[in-house]
Amino acid sequence: MNQPFEAVASPPAPDYSLEKNWAALPNRMDNCDKTPEGFESELNNSAVDVFWIHPTSYTQKPTVPFCWNADVNDEVVNKKTDAGTMLYQASTMNFAGKIYAPRYRQAHVYSFFTKNKTTKKLTLGLAYSDVRRAFEYYLQHYNHSRPIIIASHSQGSLHAYYLLRDYFAHKPLMKQLVAAYIVGMPIPADSLNFILPCADSSQTNCYISWATFKSGFKPINYYEYKDAICINPLTWTMQEVIADKALNTGSVLLNFNKIIPHLVDAQNHEGLLWVHPPFYLSLFNSRKNYHIGDYNLFYKNIRTNAKRRADVYLKQFQK
Repeated sequence: MNQPFEAVASPPAPDYSLEKNWAALPNRMDNCDKTPEGFESELNNSAVDVFWIHPTSYTQKPTVPFCWNADVNDEVVNKKTDAGTMLYQASTMNFAGKIYAPRYRQAHVYSFFTKNKTTKKLTLGLAYSDVRRAFEYYLQHYNHSRPIIIASHSQGSLHAYYLLRDYFAHKPLMKQLVAAYIVGMPIPADSLNFILPCADSSQTNCYISWATFKSGFKPINYYEYKDAICINPLTWTMQEVIADKALNTGSVLLNFNKIIPHLVDAQNHEGLLWVHPPFYLSLFNSRKNYHIGDYNLFYKNIRTNAKRRADVYLKQFQK
């Protein structure tokens, strides 16, 4: 990863008229359609769409010339996407709507750490150009004026942020927005001045964001979070009181079919979401950044909340 973006080849742009270039579409069974045992899916009945933007799964050492951006035909990357984020994160949304998730030339994880600011900008810009084209294709061929939930994680939330700015801000499409779950990236409070952060569990036309860390821990880049919006996924407010783990209706860890109730509490603290990890799980005791668990730790709460907002929106705007 020593060569700058301009010095290496970029993979070919995906054609979104081809189903293979989507990680999820409602007309076929994908990993995001699955539910833990005993849960229901509303995929076939919902009047709401979910546009899901997946996080970074291009993390391995590149073995192809496309070292900064992944090829959407890379089977290794696609399997990681499908077995990871699509199953454990995107599936939180299948109780609320029909899921559309594009594959895109995602930026390699190292693009977030390189000191070459131009390479970082160009690499993430290429990834976002695909997300834009996928969203435009979705609007033209799939949406049919249906309500939309935007949901994302990590790198996907960076692209979701720009998608909201470019397609919803002061535009007619804003009326179709149920809510945006832009999780795992610091969203400064004044950066989306055309849309309010959600104030409670049922508000619509608003956005939700948080990033999860061990209670008491502040990351090196804490300055990026200090003024960020943080909504507690156990209370769905920005209040800084500790929400007891009794409010956590179910987490999902490595066993997708095992729902673990009351695993962690949650507290907003100056733009961070702090949780007390369970002492008996070494997975949590060995780290302080729970980025990988932003969705998993609150799986059932997110699932229930997305459905609630969808139902409220339909009652309000679809009369």
